[in-house]
Amino acid sequence: MEVQVENFINFLERDKRLSLNTLQSYKRDIEQYTTYLKEINANNVAATNKTTVIAYLLNLQKKGRATSTISRNLASIRSFYQFLHKNKIIELDPTSELESPKVEKKLPQILSTQEVELLLDQPKCLDLKGIRDKAMLELLYATGIRVSELISLNLADINLELGFIKCNKGTRERSIPIGSISVAAVHEYLLKSRNFLIQDVNEEALFVNVNGKRLTRQGFWKIIKHYKNQANINKDITPHTLRHSFAAHLLENGADLRSIQEMLGHSDISSTQIYAQIAKNKIKEIYKKTHPRA
Repeated sequence: MEVQVENFINFLERDKRLSLNTLQSYKRDIEQYTTYLKEINANNVAATNKTTVIAYLLNLQKKGRATSTISRNLASIRSFYQFLHKNKIIELDPTSELESPKVEKKLPQILSTQEVELLLDQPKCLDLKGIRDKAMLELLYATGIRVSELISLNLADINLELGFIKCNKGTRERSIPIGSISVAAVHEYLLKSRNFLIQDVNEEALFVNVNGKRLTRQGFWKIIKHYKNQANINKDITPHTLRHSFAAHLLENGADLRSIQEMLGHSDISSTQIYAQIAKNKIKEIYKKTHPRA
C-alpha cells in the first residue's frame, strides 16, 4: 500500500500541481487511513469496500473529530480511490455513492475598520524591520492575498507605478490593484529597508527576513501575533483575518461579489458568498440597535 500512496502523492504533485500544504494534508489523511486498514488486517486496498470506508469515518467520529475534518478525510480517500480505479488497481470505487457529511460553515472572524487601522498603525517605521512589517501588513489588507502568496511575491510581481501586483497559483495568474497607502508603504520599504536587509543582490523575494532570505509563513505568523498583542485587540487574529476583513469591507462599501471573487482568486463564487452572509448579519445587528420597534 505504501507504493500506491507514494504514486498517488506523486500524481497530485506532478499532474495537479497542488501546494505543499495541500499535498501534506492529502498525505496525512491517506496515511492515517492506510494505518487503520492495517489495524483491521485489510492489507490489500483492493479488498476494501464501502463498509470499510464508512467504518473508518465512524471511527473518526468516535474519536471526536470535527465534521469538517471527517469531510476532508473522505474527500482525500475519495481522490485516492479514484486514482486507483483510473489506474485499474481496483475494479470498483467504494466511495462513488458515499455522500460527504454536511458541514456547517462558520463565518470567518473579521476586524472592524477601526481595528484594522489600529493593527496597521502598530509597526513604527523607525528601523528596517518596522518599515518592512508596515509594508507587508498594508499590502495584505490592500489586496486580500493569502499569506502564502504574500511571501511568494518576487520583485518582478509588483508594479508600483501602475499600482498592481501579480499573483500566481498553479497555472492561474491574477492581477490585483493596490491602494495608494499600500503603494507608499511598499515604496518606502524598497527604498529604505530591503536593500539593507538582503545579502545577495540577486535575491528575487520581495519580502525578506533579517538574514536576507525569503520570509517564511511561520515568520509572518509571529509578526502578526506580535502586533495583535501590541494593539490589545481581543480577537483571535490569524494571517487570514486580514484577507477576510478585506473582502467583508469591500462588500460593505458596495463592491460586487464577482469582483471580490476575482481579487481573492476563488474558483467558485460559493466560497465568496460567505462574506455576503457577514454583511447581512451586520445589517440585522444595526437594525436591532437602531430601529425603535425592532
